[in-house]
Amino acid sequence: MMLSVSNGSNRNASFGNRMAYAHVEQPWFVLNSAKHYDLAVSDDPVVSHCYAFEADLSGGSTFAIPDGCIDILFDCDQTNPKAKVCGSTLEARSAGLKHGHRYFGVRYELGVIPGFLSVSADELVNCELNLLDIAPRIESVFSQIVTENCFEGQVRLFGRFHSGKAPRTLSVLTLEAVRAICDAKGDLRIKQLEKITGYTCRTLQRQFQSDMGMSPKTFSRIVRCQSAVHEINHQSSVVFSELACDLGFSDQPHFLREFKKFVSATPVNYQRQVKQSAYLQRIRYA
Repeated sequence: MMLSVSNGSNRNASFGNRMAYAHVEQPWFVLNSAKHYDLAVSDDPVVSHCYAFEADLSGGSTFAIPDGCIDILFDCDQTNPKAKVCGSTLEARSAGLKHGHRYFGVRYELGVIPGFLSVSADELVNCELNLLDIAPRIESVFSQIVTENCFEGQVRLFGRFHSGKAPRTLSVLTLEAVRAICDAKGDLRIKQLEKITGYTCRTLQRQFQSDMGMSPKTFSRIVRCQSAVHEINHQSSVVFSELACDLGFSDQPHFLREFKKFVSATPVNYQRQVKQSAYLQRIRYA
């Protein structure tokens, strides 16, 4: 894992290219960072990016939203450092962060389960597990990461640990389904997946559940909501009725209900916070 960009414009372009496959963001981490949110795109094909921030909870809790990804999150507190593996939530919920604590995180690409974790996909979804309980061989690098004050140094430490470690193998069918769902920004029905893959609904659902720990429908809803969040974060003006239509929601009320469940805010209130906090300016690319 390496820091792959060298200047401001290239950093944004590099991150945008990696996210063209699927947008995976935890916006409340950015919005509730004390100063800035450090981000480094990874050259490792199974890792989306690394990030770091100091939590500022003076405005309330920080939420984790569904993203379909696995994160490893290190709490770099000097007196009681911890690390947890976070599977995708199924709706917005408190991230359990502590005010003033500094965090370092690694976010894997969609569909990637690290091979060094001794748990099943089902055990990860909607769960947080102690990293040292399910990856005991990581103790040495854990100690180094939580005591390293430099973000780039933390990225290098994790990169050396992770180098050569293969992810868990997913079926070709699940990988094809994940790609199709992401290409459609989550607006894909099971009947369409049947046509794309050539497999029956029953086979699709069974294999996808086994590999991902969730159904194709649940995964599609997550990708669709992440697509909506990405549009609001990165566009200066969004017409919500048009966005709901573009993402295949049956109507605007359906979009509003789904967005609030997944993000813990209405689209209007969320957009207001993004603009007031200068969301994109808070992200500092390493």
